[in-house]
Amino acid sequence: MNILLWIIQILLALLFLFAGGTKFYYTIEQMRAMGPPNQILFPGWFIHFIGVCEILGGLGLVLPGLLRIKPYLTVLAAIGLTIIMIGAVVVTAMSVGLGPAIPTVIIGLLCAFVAYGRTKLSPFYR
Repeated sequence: MNILLWIIQILLALLFLFAGGTKFYYTIEQMRAMGPPNQILFPGWFIHFIGVCEILGGLGLVLPGLLRIKPYLTVLAAIGLTIIMIGAVVVTAMSVGLGPAIPTVIIGLLCAFVAYGRTKLSPFYR
């Protein structure tokens, strides 16, 4: 179980580091142009805030376990990313429909699984 959790944590960390990084690489106008025409528009500061949360959450998924410093932070990072993904599911479903929201649901469930797994199944602090 520990190996499975590590694989999921690393893949999620890479995903969230990429997603958060793109929110700073592209301008707000470029990101809006890439989205669907009926997307929900958020202010630039909010998009940057979500980007910072995704980057910190991605780091929080792996660094506490690797460095063995405050490993409970991995659980908190996974919970925080689950909350972000719940919001992403709602926004995606409202703007483009339920079908495109399915990958977002799966990512959110994986974050919740990491939080549960690092709490009950294979905690770092055994």
